[in-house]
Amino acid sequence: METVHDLIEKAKTAFIDDNFLLAVNYYTQAINLSPQNADLYAERAQSNIKLNNITEAIDDLDRAIELDRLMAKAYLRKGAACIKLEKYHTAMEALLIGSSLSQNDTRFAKLIKECNEHISGEESNSVPIEVDKRKYRHSFYQKPDEVVVTIFAKGIPTENVMISYGEQILSVIINTPGEPSYRFQPRLYRKIVPEKCKYEVLKTKVEIRLVKAELINWKSLEYPQDLSALQENKPSGRPSYPSSNQRVPDWDKLEAQVKKEEKEEKLDGDVAANKMFGDIYKNADEDMRRAMNKSYVESNGTVLSTCWKEVGKKKIEPSPPDNMELRKWEY
Repeated sequence: METVHDLIEKAKTAFIDDNFLLAVNYYTQAINLSPQNADLYAERAQSNIKLNNITEAIDDLDRAIELDRLMAKAYLRKGAACIKLEKYHTAMEALLIGSSLSQNDTRFAKLIKECNEHISGEESNSVPIEVDKRKYRHSFYQKPDEVVVTIFAKGIPTENVMISYGEQILSVIINTPGEPSYRFQPRLYRKIVPEKCKYEVLKTKVEIRLVKAELINWKSLEYPQDLSALQENKPSGRPSYPSSNQRVPDWDKLEAQVKKEEKEEKLDGDVAANKMFGDIYKNADEDMRRAMNKSYVESNGTVLSTCWKEVGKKKIEPSPPDNMELRKWEY
């Protein structure tokens, strides 16, 4: 009687010889002997894709993923198969998960790009349908080393949330019984470190922490259409603060405001920035607080530094944001 190993070797030989039907037969025999072997389903699926038996291939790939959720090639092949059936959103979901498991495989990036092109074409040439409608609001704020993304989704069970990360991709899928799935799958502004990223499902929101690959300020969460927006310098430890108010801010008051806004699910824009600065001030020592207050006042609210050794030596000149100019106000 032939062993599973013997059948696999025969299937591989048949596949190399372009005898894909024979390869399917050998893999089927092997599966009958070892029905919990995820790799056998993934390989039979590849042969079925070659035979253009796409539905059968997807069934096998779903089974492979069920048995081994970390099998990157199963997600890759499912993505390719779904593209053939023009199921681009399903393909994108599989590809994003697979790319987070195999970051150096350029095939994922190629297929993701193809999916994006098809999805963009669909959206521009058709009336939006419910499945594409976003049900939850999201916002983000950043620290020097991480970006925190918040999805305001109340009462979602943890098991209904699927989040994965790629080198420059975030995939958020929230499943609600009887309703279309929520999908938020942006290409990120800059690269992240997937293995260090994490998330937490809370009562009123899903909080995702993306660890930056570089200590660079992100001007947005998503990759910009205008590539010139990426031409920026690494931070010098002096985060800019968009305000013309010359008084020292009341950090405790800002923190209270942030807590109130967060409770009412309005955490975005300046409020998010205030939260970041408030957290820094609350946990700072005396020198750091002196540095924050001095830099803020002297720069007309455009620079916020925590380094007293730097701030204490000199006057901090104003540093307005890009594409803005500093003006002296008359009262």
